[in-house]
Amino acid sequence: MSLSTARSFLSEACYGEQELDANSALMELDKGLRSGKLGEQCEAVVLFPKLFQKYPFPILINSAFLKLADIFRLGNNFLRLCVLKVTQQSEKHLEKILNVDEFVKRVFSVIHSNDPVARSITLRMLGSLASIIPERKNAHHSIRQSLDSHDNVEVEAAIFAAASFSAQSKDFAAGICNKVSEMIQGLDTPVELKLKLIPMLQHMHHDASLASSSRELLQHLVNSYPSTPMVIVTLHTFTQLAASSLVDIPKQLQLLLQYLKDDPRKAVKRLAINDLKLLAKKAPHLWIRENTQTLCECALNSPYNSLKLGMLAVLSTLSGTIAIKQYFSNITGGSSVPPRLTDLVKLAQECCYHSNLAVAAHGVIVLSNIAISCPEKDIVQLEQDTVLGVESLLMLCSQDSSSSAQATLKTALTSLVKLLKSRPHLSQSAVEFLLGQLHLSCDSSRVLMCHALAAIATHLPVLGDGMLGDLVDLYRVASHSSTDKQQELLVSLATVIFVASQSSLSAEVKTVIKQQLENVANGWTVYRIARQASRMGCHEFSSELYQSLRTRVASEHFYFWLNSLKEFSQAEQCLSHVEDGDYSGAMSAIADALRSYQKGIASLTAASTPLSPLTFQCEFIKLRIDTLQALSQLICTCNSLKTSPPPAIATTIALTSGNDLQRCGRIAMQMKVCMDEFRSLAARYADLHQSSFDADYATLRNVELQQQSCLLVSHVIEALILDPQATSFQEYGTLGSVQTESEYERRMMSVFSRVLEEVECLAKKHPPVSCLHTGCLCDAVIALLKVPLSFQRYFFQKLQSTSIKLALSPSPRTPSEPIPVQNTQQLTLKVEGVVQHGSSPGLFRKIQSVCLNVTSVLQSKTGPDFKIPLDTKTNEIEQRVEPHNDYFSTQFLLNFSILGTHTVTVEASVVDESGIEWKTGPKTTVSVKSLEDPYSQQLRHQLQQAGAQPAPQRSAYARF
Repeated sequence: MSLSTARSFLSEACYGEQELDANSALMELDKGLRSGKLGEQCEAVVLFPKLFQKYPFPILINSAFLKLADIFRLGNNFLRLCVLKVTQQSEKHLEKILNVDEFVKRVFSVIHSNDPVARSITLRMLGSLASIIPERKNAHHSIRQSLDSHDNVEVEAAIFAAASFSAQSKDFAAGICNKVSEMIQGLDTPVELKLKLIPMLQHMHHDASLASSSRELLQHLVNSYPSTPMVIVTLHTFTQLAASSLVDIPKQLQLLLQYLKDDPRKAVKRLAINDLKLLAKKAPHLWIRENTQTLCECALNSPYNSLKLGMLAVLSTLSGTIAIKQYFSNITGGSSVPPRLTDLVKLAQECCYHSNLAVAAHGVIVLSNIAISCPEKDIVQLEQDTVLGVESLLMLCSQDSSSSAQATLKTALTSLVKLLKSRPHLSQSAVEFLLGQLHLSCDSSRVLMCHALAAIATHLPVLGDGMLGDLVDLYRVASHSSTDKQQELLVSLATVIFVASQSSLSAEVKTVIKQQLENVANGWTVYRIARQASRMGCHEFSSELYQSLRTRVASEHFYFWLNSLKEFSQAEQCLSHVEDGDYSGAMSAIADALRSYQKGIASLTAASTPLSPLTFQCEFIKLRIDTLQALSQLICTCNSLKTSPPPAIATTIALTSGNDLQRCGRIAMQMKVCMDEFRSLAARYADLHQSSFDADYATLRNVELQQQSCLLVSHVIEALILDPQATSFQEYGTLGSVQTESEYERRMMSVFSRVLEEVECLAKKHPPVSCLHTGCLCDAVIALLKVPLSFQRYFFQKLQSTSIKLALSPSPRTPSEPIPVQNTQQLTLKVEGVVQHGSSPGLFRKIQSVCLNVTSVLQSKTGPDFKIPLDTKTNEIEQRVEPHNDYFSTQFLLNFSILGTHTVTVEASVVDESGIEWKTGPKTTVSVKSLEDPYSQQLRHQLQQAGAQPAPQRSAYARF
């Protein structure tokens, strides 16, 4: 295998190769490092980051960095520079170096070179390693010495290293602070060098005295050196120091606002604005009314659009936080100024109609946030001003396809949707305006407007019917070509139509959409529209689209995937024909749906691959199948009351046996079985929810609703038949007031509320069990079946990908061979792991800690069969570790006192930032063989030999 082979191995995207493969790649890279050709050495060095990404465990990383340290020690300056770049790229893997002393020793030896460039690269290398060697005194001393060097390259490298160590080490920061201060204030230090030294002071925040002395120095510099570069660097360092130390933020706000107001230089003003924005994000609660007022006055008086834009960006950041409430709060206790008369509102109203689109966008953001935050009594006129400002901006941008106009349009639409959620009474006129603008806008603007209309219709479904006519008319003429924007427009318009139709598409609408899709749409566009139809519950239409796509794909896995989606849509379509009160029709519809679901699950299984196992999809569909079977069984059980009513002597039997359920006859036991089945399904839905760490919020809410529907049915069975007296309805009283985020959720919550009201009313009036009770149960089943199932995003698309890879040590030589351990000793099991992410890490939730659970079970016993305490038979230990740079490590001490073979299982789960535990896996097992220690074995043999000899004559002392 050559270096090119190692390169091809490292370029593969998949994980999970054997350790041997990683070691082979390391050996090939090592051959490259030992090559006599400089080009091959450099190529080998630059391949190391890919090796670390491929196999991010300490054993390999430690070996690799030691080899790189040798190259750094023995190679030329170009190779050293390559090693430096690799080290900086692999910063998150540095803490996995096991032999830190040896690694640093090899690198540090170059610091004594006569070549200043070699010393400079070494200093930068030490600075890059500051996170793992923050308190190395020899490194501290070398950096201090190099600051006095006469070589500019070495001094710059020393400044870089000093800044890195100051950020990590309190002792170094305290020791170097005076040295840096002397150099900055020294007359012999060039101005260029001072500009590079000053940013180092931003790291002097480890304690209050250090931060205070650094702040005094910076204040002195601002006053003593009024030149533009010096003021800019000093002010920015000032801001960074204040943001880290927190206590000085109010003073820093006043200083920045003073420069913004009084300093005539645009560069200084621009720097002050950027730092104010930083502090607005960092600590908006520390902005008092006077700070915001000063910023408003500066913006009103500024003649420059670029500066006004920056100040408005700060205000738009503040307007979405508590700072806006502090601005409008009545601090003095007197009569408060009406919001419309304040400078902030005047500024926002003026900017809404500004010729600069970016300024206008920020004006709209500020105005809409004020309208949302202000008290109800003060905002009638403000609401109208906000809507007029948004509409004028929309009208201006909707016909312009440039990127700046589209960005402004997106901002304005986001603000409008946010305002309408808070003030629903403005929605009707806003929707009419958007529908009117749709016909006049360019394609890219239409796409954004469709997204806004879909968001409004989801929040206020009552507006859907009014949109439908205009949307269908627009769809007829929407697309005449197959450009990307036209395809995107077809999808967006179809989505709004699905939302507005509320899962009941008319034949005319279907015909219009199909005609356009046949004319200009490509296969991917058709699939996206079908996917949206499945999400919105339009299953009949999605089934037809999936049917047309099946034969247009190039892989059998895709064919089976589309075929499964078609079958699922047909199954849900069968359930849409269920009528109220038609119990036999409901059972036949469930039977038809189950037939399609069984075909679909077979296709779905065939569509899965090792790289895409479709675990969530398969489990979700299996649960849906089992739920439908349980609902069908419940209807059968309800019907059994007519075929097998309670006997005439049921009451007497109940009194004799003391079991009140006997009064209901045979149906009581059947109902108990049904109730247990629904509780079991709810538990399985909870497990599915807990294992879906990467799912989006809508998908998780969908799974929760399925779980709640199963719990609802079990609760209704208990309330109506099994235990009417003990059942309480208080905990379900707030169902109707929950804010819903989708049409599917709204319908499900409506069904839940209606069913609970009917059950509560019936339970109070009639004792169990009668046809009224079974009818109520069947009606609840039909009500649940009539809500079209929504297939959410995670069923089709995975936006976030998180996985954990574990490595156990000691590990067996071969997978089937157990690890030997003596029964008088304890085994130290080291568990290491890395967290691997996809393209969007932490999009929905982030890992706070990893929970490791280790259990051992005795598989076969080889020792003597005598009684052993129960706690020595198994090990069960749990630990939580916080990953650092996506790596974690911990150890477990396991006891195997029983001779025999034990199976040790290590299971990982993650805890997110909210403290919720998710069962993500993986689960790893290893075999351990507990052997008898030699001394015990020898003692046992001696006892056995002694027992084989003739017994001595009994005497009085034989017992002792």
